[in-house]
Amino acid sequence: MGDEKKPKPVPVGVWPTIKPFVNGGASGMLATCVIQPIDMIKVRIQLGQGSAASVTSNMLKNEGVGAFYKGLSAGLLRQATYTTARLGTFRILTNKAIEANEGKPLPLYQKALCGLTAGAIGATVGSPADLALIRMQADATLPLAQRRNYTNAFQALYRIGADEGILSLWKGAGPTVVRAMALNMGMLASYDQSVEFFKDTVGLGEMTTVVGASSVSGFFAAACSLPFDYVKTQIQKMQPDAEGKYPYTGSLDCAVKTFKAGGPFKFYTGFPVYCVRIAPHVMMTWIFLNQLQKLEKSYGL
Repeated sequence: MGDEKKPKPVPVGVWPTIKPFVNGGASGMLATCVIQPIDMIKVRIQLGQGSAASVTSNMLKNEGVGAFYKGLSAGLLRQATYTTARLGTFRILTNKAIEANEGKPLPLYQKALCGLTAGAIGATVGSPADLALIRMQADATLPLAQRRNYTNAFQALYRIGADEGILSLWKGAGPTVVRAMALNMGMLASYDQSVEFFKDTVGLGEMTTVVGASSVSGFFAAACSLPFDYVKTQIQKMQPDAEGKYPYTGSLDCAVKTFKAGGPFKFYTGFPVYCVRIAPHVMMTWIFLNQLQKLEKSYGL
């Protein structure tokens, strides 16, 4: 009888380790289902198709409602890889740092370092899904002959690997990782700092604190990451010309040419829409995460 009871502690040991990753991925995927249409509009604006209003009306008129959810499978796959890795890693890193800090709250620079590290790890894991998402969203903007017509994220990944080589799945990974480091530093550090401020200094309730802190972190995430996001999008969607030459040799070349052509504000093309996309996604990710944790607590997990 004693032997039968022995395996029971195993899930108890495994669950605390995987829980931050499971919760992070699930909350990110739920948020993506709501945010996908806004993300689609943001990509089209960055590709030079006009304002938010004109892009929306043109898509509805020419492509129907389904167009707003093009690339949803890639978006969900991206969250299942990227957000699972970054939120899970961030929570584990901060827990370890708090332990080392004898249980005291972390200073901002330590939170920022944890955010930077978590962002880099998450982006490296999620980069192939991110490439598939950008390509699927940009497909309808290309001439018919150049369209790739991927049916879903997995087919996109298979075809990119087969046609262009496995390493091409990490095309644009440099700017993706740098963008993720900037975004996660802004998002995670400012969120934790804002929670402490709203809860301890202002004395707000739990839900008001989550909403307020995530709005703050959403703004900082957008402001820190949009220039990198702009460069990343340009690199990932570029096509060779008739002579087989690409418009940019790399991220730095793209950044320099963009700066020369349009000045620093060119990198903030579509900032209001980008901010509107990032802030609610951040907000909903934290709210879903908060609710998942409550649910798990009620079941004693």
